[in-house]
Amino acid sequence: MAQSGLASFLAVLKAFGDVPSPGLMSFPKPGITLALDFPIKPNKSFPLFERLADMVNDFGGRLYPAKDAAMTAAQFQTFYPQWEQLARFRDPIITSSFWERCTGDKSTL
Repeated sequence: MAQSGLASFLAVLKAFGDVPSPGLMSFPKPGITLALDFPIKPNKSFPLFERLADMVNDFGGRLYPAKDAAMTAAQFQTFYPQWEQLARFRDPIITSSFWERCTGDKSTL
């Protein structure tokens, strides 16, 4: 982060227990989560986000889709391989920019 020249203006650290979540796409898993908020500066922010996502993946973590505005399709599909199972339940009339960005599925009736 220091090399990027950006600083997080908000950081939240949480600990999750080891109770399994029954949800198909639940974010929590045992361990610690760190949420960082950054200003958007396209030439600096997005390369930093890519590097941080790679680090999260390298350490066996995952990004939180509901809080991440820069998650790529490759990242989403790596962190949540069960997304295709969820897609079978999707109403084809309903879509979102997140779904289209992270799955490439732009089909609507």
